[in-house]
Amino acid sequence: MRSRFPVLSQIPKGVWVVGGVSMLMDISSESIHSLLPLFMMTTLGTSVLFIGLIEGLAEATALFIKVFSGAISDYLGQRKGLALLGYGLGALSKPLFALASSSGMVLAARLIDRTGKGIRGAPRDALVADVTPPEMRGAAYGLRQSMDTTGAFLGPLLAVSLMLLLDNDFRTVFWIALIPGLLSVALLYFGLQEPKTPLEHKRTNPIKRENLRRLGKACWWVIGLGAVFTLARFSEAFLVLRAQQSGVPLALIPLVMVVMNVLYSLSAYPFGKLSDGMSHTRLLQWGLMVLIVADVVLALSSHWMGVILGVALWGIHMGMTQGLLAAMIAKTAPPDLRGTAFGIFSLVSGVGLLIASVGAGAIWETFGAEYTFYAGAVICLTTLVYLRKTPDEAK
Repeated sequence: MRSRFPVLSQIPKGVWVVGGVSMLMDISSESIHSLLPLFMMTTLGTSVLFIGLIEGLAEATALFIKVFSGAISDYLGQRKGLALLGYGLGALSKPLFALASSSGMVLAARLIDRTGKGIRGAPRDALVADVTPPEMRGAAYGLRQSMDTTGAFLGPLLAVSLMLLLDNDFRTVFWIALIPGLLSVALLYFGLQEPKTPLEHKRTNPIKRENLRRLGKACWWVIGLGAVFTLARFSEAFLVLRAQQSGVPLALIPLVMVVMNVLYSLSAYPFGKLSDGMSHTRLLQWGLMVLIVADVVLALSSHWMGVILGVALWGIHMGMTQGLLAAMIAKTAPPDLRGTAFGIFSLVSGVGLLIASVGAGAIWETFGAEYTFYAGAVICLTTLVYLRKTPDEAK
């Protein structure tokens, strides 16, 4: 019988291993992150504005560091070692959340965790492109994102189960989250053999001006697109806080992230495969329109059912766009500068995420939760205008 998704059997083993590593680390991270805003508010007494600041600084740190890790992986021609270091830091940061007695300690733990993410992110994304033929990169990035996001919904599901079992003991849940993090490091170390990159010319500093110029107009356009996209999509911590406002019981709030990530996981591979045969910018436009609807639903809904619908649409939008943006970077960047391109893309996106998260927190506290989501919808409309000027090479 013919496979419904015949491309799956053709995707290289390395992509599956990288996806499995991402899945395990996301189980570890998301079982903590789905509870962290509630832990900071109810146990540590942290304000929403400071939660937004922590989220923005943590994610921006990860995205900033990707510039250097990606450039280093291009210079060395090796990516696995940096990925191992990054995943190792992510795993070792988990006990710090369980030990945290102040918001400052949570910030420190988040920064260490996201430093690890920054170190591993660009080399991992470039590695997927290195082992995958160009005609199926959309499917490969979609598959990796789908497996990553499977971990992102299994993590909150694990958190809910443990919170119910342990009578809302945040700290014990955080300790248990260390286990899948350590397993992810072991899988990467033993399961992935990095392809050898032939040395075709003398390696130079990837972030020198002449090399940055080699990235080209189309690649820089995609990098700019990442920044605008991030402004339109602030931290998911605000989805958790919106669920709390709607009256969802404390122990069940992480299920909100389960809903988002299930839809994200289920949609990432099909839309990634679809992107291999259609205009990338058209699919991005569809994804933005879904996000606009999600923002409006979240702004208007005070009942938990409306919030769940908005979160579900948010997840579908993520599945439509995240792997696609990675495939666009892989398509437009020179092969020997791929890690650098992913790193710069992440840096620019990180600045956008910091602005978006801090701004969302400020709008939330000043005007109310609904205006936070209305602002996101307005920025989505601005992004649609940006997409009208897509270079031919990036379409």
